[in-house]
Amino acid sequence: MLRKDYPTIAIIGAGLAGVACAVNLTRAGINTYTVFEKADEPGGVWWYNDYPGCEVDVNSQAYSYSFMPYIWPRTHATQAQVLQYIEDTIDHFVVRSRFRFGTAVSAVRWDDAIGAYHVESDQGPIGTFQVVVSCVGMLSTPKIPHWAKRGVFRGSIFHSSSFEHDIDFTGKRVAIVGTGATACQLAPVLAQQAGRLDVYQREPGYVLPKKARDFTSAEQERFQRRPWTQKIERWRLLHQAGKDAKSFNVASRQQERIRSFHERYLARIVNDPKMRAALQPVYPYGCKRPVFTSAYYPIFNQANVRLIPLEVARLAEDGIVDADGLHHDEDIVVLATGFEATNYLSGLTVTGRSGQSLHDAWAGEPSGFLGVTVPDFPNFFILYGPNTNGGWSICAQLERQSELLVRLVRRLGRRPSRTIETRQWAMRRYDQWIERANHKRRSAYDGGCHNYYHSSSGKNVTQWPYSHLTYACAIRVLPALGLRFKASGGSRS
Repeated sequence: MLRKDYPTIAIIGAGLAGVACAVNLTRAGINTYTVFEKADEPGGVWWYNDYPGCEVDVNSQAYSYSFMPYIWPRTHATQAQVLQYIEDTIDHFVVRSRFRFGTAVSAVRWDDAIGAYHVESDQGPIGTFQVVVSCVGMLSTPKIPHWAKRGVFRGSIFHSSSFEHDIDFTGKRVAIVGTGATACQLAPVLAQQAGRLDVYQREPGYVLPKKARDFTSAEQERFQRRPWTQKIERWRLLHQAGKDAKSFNVASRQQERIRSFHERYLARIVNDPKMRAALQPVYPYGCKRPVFTSAYYPIFNQANVRLIPLEVARLAEDGIVDADGLHHDEDIVVLATGFEATNYLSGLTVTGRSGQSLHDAWAGEPSGFLGVTVPDFPNFFILYGPNTNGGWSICAQLERQSELLVRLVRRLGRRPSRTIETRQWAMRRYDQWIERANHKRRSAYDGGCHNYYHSSSGKNVTQWPYSHLTYACAIRVLPALGLRFKASGGSRS
């Protein structure tokens, strides 16, 4: 039976995080929430990023919810398959009626007098909610280089997250700027269509083979008849990922082995020695997010593919000028330049008890207790927040965070006049612990490359330095120390 005193909850974003919140709240018998999504359909980044070749790096058995086992068609799901999984999850748990699509939340403001947030969109007020959960993620705002904002190029130019499917690439001179995961998935597709493909590389990355394949009918049948085998495989993959992450320590033997393997792999795939040298990173493995695909390196053996190992300096009317001042004629420019990962909650103004915005409170260095809560912002939660990336499967991290949300909302249901507060000292100690661990256990992150982990001050604000199991334990134990329930009059519970 529904508790009448559960707080009203606004969930912002209908990606994997928002769906995890909705399902876990519903399973707990809490139906006082609404999910607001600016797009017309659920999926978050998987809805926006529909470029050709888009798929998951992580094995499908782990890149999914434990509460929603699934008979995946592939070991590594495609973008369309992930979207279908999200849709099926929403329908399986009958939560679609709780979603409001086409509603972009732009601001939330705490009102101490009523103990709730005023939630607004660009069109005006939406309502007041006692709890607000940001599920906008860290990969929602495209990173557009400064030179791309100058409208001098007469051809077509767009970011990979807004892929122009109506454009015919056949026979065209196509430039793809960037060599991260998106570029490495997209470039092989474009290389099959373009008359010439130019890959602009600021610095090379570690690209490793990916053993992606379709599941056999026998494997799918076994998963169907014996669901427990999927659970075992999921935990095996998470355990293995924890072991593999040790390679991000520069002094580890795993680091040495994987760098040696990459050099041999590159030599085996790419024919031209000069090309191999340009594609070989000089920084530690793990400094930049590793990419897993078997289709990227082979394109550099094609006659119509050129590697330009330089930054883009500027656009011209008919092409690109690189950092050496050389002009390259281009018809189409695809920006695979990533996202504003360290600019959490960009596009959303959150105002706390003191009247200060969350971005002003962070002052360029985002942080959160367990990556979820922030002092002076009562009843406000962030999923996929600061320093929660890197536990291998973000789905597992999001489940633990949504479970924490449910536990706290249940307690609020028993104490409707209370607010959930984050202790300043706990936030400070937690932040120091994460920073020390990243330096010690993940020393490759500071290896001198360009990555999306660090804020402008140089602090790592995105990466979790331990295994998912450690995070699961921390999110169970630490809230008792770092969070407290406070009455509206200021007395502690």
